[in-house]
Amino acid sequence: MPTVPRSLEDWLQHVERQHPQAIALGLERAQRVRTRMGLAFDCPVIVVGGTNGKGSTCAMLEAILRAAGYRTGLYTSPHLLRYNERVRIAGAEAADEALAEGFAAVEAARGEVPLTYFEFGTLAAAWLFWRQRPDALVLEVGLGGRLDAVNIFDADCAILTSIGIDHVDYLGGTREAIGREKAGIFRAGRPAVVADPKPPRTVLEAAAALGARLLLIGRDFHSRAHGSQWVFESPEGRRMTLAHPALRGAMQLRNAGAALAALETLRERLPLAMQEVRRGLAEVSLPGRFQVLPGRPQVVLDVAHNPQAAGVLAANLGASGFSPETIAVLGMLRDKDIEGVLRALAGRITRWHLATLGGPRGADADTLERALRAVGVAGPASRHSSVAAALAAARGEAGEGDKIVVFGSFLTVAEAMAHGKESTFPAHG
Repeated sequence: MPTVPRSLEDWLQHVERQHPQAIALGLERAQRVRTRMGLAFDCPVIVVGGTNGKGSTCAMLEAILRAAGYRTGLYTSPHLLRYNERVRIAGAEAADEALAEGFAAVEAARGEVPLTYFEFGTLAAAWLFWRQRPDALVLEVGLGGRLDAVNIFDADCAILTSIGIDHVDYLGGTREAIGREKAGIFRAGRPAVVADPKPPRTVLEAAAALGARLLLIGRDFHSRAHGSQWVFESPEGRRMTLAHPALRGAMQLRNAGAALAALETLRERLPLAMQEVRRGLAEVSLPGRFQVLPGRPQVVLDVAHNPQAAGVLAANLGASGFSPETIAVLGMLRDKDIEGVLRALAGRITRWHLATLGGPRGADADTLERALRAVGVAGPASRHSSVAAALAAARGEAGEGDKIVVFGSFLTVAEAMAHGKESTFPAHG
């Protein structure tokens, strides 16, 4: 008899071996196992998809609902430092023992069905939520939407934060193709909140074909900065004097607007007072999204890994005050649009430290330098064998008034955080 995994680490290693492909989109496998496990939810389910902004929107939804006293379940991916970050119940990361129990429940039910790492994890999280019976569930799509394992669960309200070019090998190389895949989380007769100000026509067509109740930013709801505060408008009225979300960056107003629009559609099941909304937005946190660490020189962590996210990072850097030098620590995956990311940020960076990322998908520093020169950057660039080495070199040359921005991948930010091992890296929550 094979050895039964016991620890969470053993289970994660076991799960990685159960399917020959890291990514194999499709619902049939996960749906079969879900049916065997009898997983169903009585509480409202909010499913969040999009190219960028998913994690921030999920964090805001959780924070607002928790501020109102609701017991929440939150499923997100990927994690930065611990797998436990992916599954949160009542604001707390799931314990190793609980996750191991969830994996064991999936293993007992799956029989001969081969599950990918993400499918296995999604079903284990769902099993934990099913047992814990939260008041509301927030589920983040992993990749795409239509064929993502999260889509085996029907959304009472679906959110699309943005549609950009990413994962082209799986979703297609145009916004129209990608929008069609992401709109697969919409459900007939249910709200579909879209926070992309110029959504592809395929998103609109998908909503119309299904009969989903489409809510578009700029048409059905609005998020506008108003001095040091912001205003949210919807058919339910105008909400004045809202403090900006604790998450940094102008784009967070769109994410906050999407969260509020979604919660308004569920107000009969999840009533909220405005003071609870304000408190949730004030308390929300999410590592790695324009996360500014205390101290000098200033260090900014951002998981931006596609051109759209890099453009947002560039705008946030531009709005964050003058620095004599802005020093980049960059690590990326080979299958990303490296030149597109560099093009978006080249004007904001004065010198570069290029890091080799490990693993089969990691780009080496030489590849990054070739891409840097290909987009016309002639400035200083140093190559390093790891993110830790690149960050150490950047710290060594930075003046007190300079900025260091660490970006390009979740793996890049995670390695920087692990290298730091400082109290300045707050936990999500």
